[in-house]
Amino acid sequence: MPEVIFNGPAGRLEGRYQPSPERHAPIAIILHPHPRFGGTMNNPIVYNLFYMFQKRGFTTLRFNFRGIGRSQGEFDHGQGELSDAAAALDYIQAIHPDSKSCWVAGYSFGAWIGMQLLMRRPEIEGFISVAPQPNTYDFSFLAPCPSSGLIIHGDQDKVAPPKDVQGLVDKLHTQKGITITQKTMIGANHFFTGQDDVLIDECADYLDRRLNGELAEARPKRLR
Repeated sequence: MPEVIFNGPAGRLEGRYQPSPERHAPIAIILHPHPRFGGTMNNPIVYNLFYMFQKRGFTTLRFNFRGIGRSQGEFDHGQGELSDAAAALDYIQAIHPDSKSCWVAGYSFGAWIGMQLLMRRPEIEGFISVAPQPNTYDFSFLAPCPSSGLIIHGDQDKVAPPKDVQGLVDKLHTQKGITITQKTMIGANHFFTGQDDVLIDECADYLDRRLNGELAEARPKRLR
């Protein structure tokens, strides 16, 4: 898997990139947890999501937000990290101009950034949000959420309490034209301790069904 360094808004960003041999293959961007609490692109859940997409023929990129690993810059409380994610998508699209669609997956803090990226980039047609934190971060920008996706979390999550995640899901369920799939994992905490494999299996099942034309309403393609 090639190590890549690409330009971001605050300096160089470090990533890991796996191209698909198919020139029209979709792109997947994977976003890591909070940089101030040990989050990096090598987080096991981020790593396994990366390979989940790669095994299904996606051109896949994960990277360190500013100030982490070899990525330059300093933590910017989300605003700069969103710009980093947009730069990462620009970078991979420049290499793969024939790719017309994209997915974004994020874990915890990365889920918040990923949902914001979804609002900015119409080519993103699906998302996977692992343990989002609507109790900590403002998700009101999802007005409306433009794409169908999966929200997956644990019923023992003390960092992102299930009642708060449920409130976000209920709000999204009122929107027309998209399908939000929710999966609550029994016994799972915010870190999915001892349940990493189950988490990835659930995400893979969702992705496979989406790729098979299920779990999303047919709608006109958004334009960049």
